[in-house]
Amino acid sequence: MDRTLVIAKPDAVERGLAGEIIARLERRGLRLVAAELRSIDAETAGRHYAEHQGKPFYASLVEFITRSPALLMVVEGPGDTWKVVRTMMGATNPKEAAPGTIRGDLAIEMTENLVHGSDGPESAEREIGIFFPALAG
Repeated sequence: MDRTLVIAKPDAVERGLAGEIIARLERRGLRLVAAELRSIDAETAGRHYAEHQGKPFYASLVEFITRSPALLMVVEGPGDTWKVVRTMMGATNPKEAAPGTIRGDLAIEMTENLVHGSDGPESAEREIGIFFPALAG
């Protein structure tokens, strides 16, 4: 089985959409392996968004992900689970996300796009290690 990290971001939790996101993942056939509602501190957010350090939007990413609790999840499925999750999420900009995707159905703003999913197997391994070190490797 293949695993990936999914985050129902603070806006999803604030809007009461975390359950909807979990339900969509489970209906698709993915299995929840771990989940925790957690406030992400700035240091952990910095590790998570390390590839964006130095970019003009970096500070706003960290500010957003640390503003209130997020639901961190590890989901499991047959090969390329990360790809299944990314397709379900829809385009990063919700205004371009297809109907039927999480962002296409539930989000409007690029800065509040509800969900994060690892963008490849290496990212999934790194991100799971950051948030769920006992499951890494």
